[in-house]
Amino acid sequence: MRRFVLTYILLAIIGTLGLKAQNTLTPVNSGTTMRDQYGNQVDPSTQPDNLTDSTSTQIESLPPKLYMWHLSEKLGDRTIVPVDTVTLNFQNTNLVEGMNGHYNYLGNLGSPRMSRLFFERGQEEAPTIFIEPFSSFFFRPDQLNFTNSNIPYSNLTYYKAGSKINGEERFKSYFSVNANKRLAFGFNIDYLYGRGYYANQSTAHFNAGLFASYIGQKYQLQAMYNNFFMKMNENGGIADDQYITRPENMSEGKQEYESTNIPVKMEQTSNRNHNFYVYLTHRYRLGFERETVKVEEKKDNQQMKAMAQQGDSIPPVPQDTTVTTEFVPVTSFIHTLKIERSSHRYRAGSETDGMYNRTYYQNGFSNDSTVAFSVKNTFGIALLEGFNKYAKAGLTAYISHKFSRYEMMGDTLITAPRPLSQYTEQEIYVGGELAKREGKTLHYRVDGEVGIVDKALGQFRVHGDLDLNFRLWKDTVNLYARGYITNTLPSFYMRHYHSNHFYWDNDNMDKEFRTRVEGELNIDRWRTNLRAGVENIKNYTYFNQHALPAQNSGNIQVIDATLKQDFKLGIFHLDNEVTWQKSSNETVLPLPQLSLYHNFYLLTKIAKKVLTVQLGADVRYFTEYHAPAYTPAIQQFTLQAADDQVKIGGYPIVNVYANLQLKRTRIFVMMYHVNAGMGNRNYFLVPHHPINPRLLKLGVSWNFYD
Repeated sequence: MRRFVLTYILLAIIGTLGLKAQNTLTPVNSGTTMRDQYGNQVDPSTQPDNLTDSTSTQIESLPPKLYMWHLSEKLGDRTIVPVDTVTLNFQNTNLVEGMNGHYNYLGNLGSPRMSRLFFERGQEEAPTIFIEPFSSFFFRPDQLNFTNSNIPYSNLTYYKAGSKINGEERFKSYFSVNANKRLAFGFNIDYLYGRGYYANQSTAHFNAGLFASYIGQKYQLQAMYNNFFMKMNENGGIADDQYITRPENMSEGKQEYESTNIPVKMEQTSNRNHNFYVYLTHRYRLGFERETVKVEEKKDNQQMKAMAQQGDSIPPVPQDTTVTTEFVPVTSFIHTLKIERSSHRYRAGSETDGMYNRTYYQNGFSNDSTVAFSVKNTFGIALLEGFNKYAKAGLTAYISHKFSRYEMMGDTLITAPRPLSQYTEQEIYVGGELAKREGKTLHYRVDGEVGIVDKALGQFRVHGDLDLNFRLWKDTVNLYARGYITNTLPSFYMRHYHSNHFYWDNDNMDKEFRTRVEGELNIDRWRTNLRAGVENIKNYTYFNQHALPAQNSGNIQVIDATLKQDFKLGIFHLDNEVTWQKSSNETVLPLPQLSLYHNFYLLTKIAKKVLTVQLGADVRYFTEYHAPAYTPAIQQFTLQAADDQVKIGGYPIVNVYANLQLKRTRIFVMMYHVNAGMGNRNYFLVPHHPINPRLLKLGVSWNFYD
């Protein structure tokens, strides 16, 4: 693994330093910010302070112009996203609990997590249930940043915390270069190593990927390859919570335990996940050429214009007329392809009696494994928006086919050599999309599909969203509406799984029927964002108190409301987020009713306004509730066992930080969990899994444009 890491780091350095001589574009006025039809973005940190003073500023290359976009995985539609050059809150970008602390997790970097906010739990199905909890590291094709730029662009980011004994490190590299205006390619690397502040909880994740894009007038292609290795040792939690909450009871009042000396429930136990996917989307557009006429006044007629303003009689001011042609697309033929393989292995070299209720293969140790492989093709034809005045929206029809094969441990009645159980599924969906994406005032999208073959038969999904943007006095007001109706089978591994301690074949599971309606109001001038929604779920599927899949045959309602209100007074800022949510069935779907995030900081520029400084402290808090427990043998969050009910929450987590940006470089220093050892010491985000104690964290990120 280290050899792989060193190889890719070397590639990153070569790509960053070896392409300085590839800039052959014609120079332009560096004081002008240019944007093309996609909205090219110029990083302000690269602009000189005084363009007229040649003695104080030496311009060696073009000002970088770049834009980034995400893809929709189904049809490959592009959505422009901001380039990651923002200073604000850079210190939170590597926290497993998320930017605003919404996630429960096991305490160590790279460990499994689950959002406490129900409306944030993803509706997109992960390749397997074992990959789903690793959303802080694993990303789907629709989360990759594609880049188009006039010069090579790269980013190197490094995070570090603690020592070489129990600390954590993460290195991320991203590189993109254009061969010409249309063709771009690059790679990304992500290496994470969390040694762990508690015994037997280390993590080691590695991802390397390649991507390419060709954006022509008629033909467009985007492709990527990503390979993820995720390794995690499991300790099952600490042996007794009092080692954290009441250490004097465990040490007879003589001492407090170091975190690494606290006994844990498991040793020689680990989970491994390996996933790779190849994703390709391309389309061919048919259309026509249209002439456009651009009229401009000649630059040498300033004197004639001055005479006209004084009332003198002069002939009309001459004008330059430029006639150009542009391609207007009318129809697109779309194809997307995704090939994915995901394997999971659970190993336990030593298991104590009573650790699990059931054993199907062998006592004392486990070696569980399963593999999932799938190929999905989607074909679509789209009538594009805006090719004439009557085409106010785009209309797309598509059909998709997915073949899936699953392998897992075989019949429990047959001894070694143990056969494999193999399952195959075919899914065919037909669907359509109506969308309006152009313009500034109103945008909407409605997407629906229905299954027609095999396991897809009877399943359907309908999603819709709308946004309305308008000026109200001096304010910009944004109104959003979102919703969906879905009727889908639980995922394959909720229906079938064979392992040493967990074995189920649930062929009789019902489809899960969900409806959600959500609205959002945003007012930039007031720094206000208000969101509220309600969801109804019939046949909610979950892991019960025995860590087995189960369904609630009735209806469960979840109501959610979030208010974000930020305040500013000079250089002082106070950002606030308050979320209230309520589940109608706390036994099956437990949620904290109140979740808070507050961030107080000063933000200013110093050193001739080239150094941006953010100094502050933030706090995360949620009310007590019976949070889901974690079961290592299936790597899932489950309801707490009936004989082991505990509440977590009611404990604030406070971080103090300094965040700096000097031109292209961002740096932060954070004291994480500065209030450790204070109050009730109930610093658990998952039952029996405490978060790290007080810890100094550092991070640095460089952007390179050469």
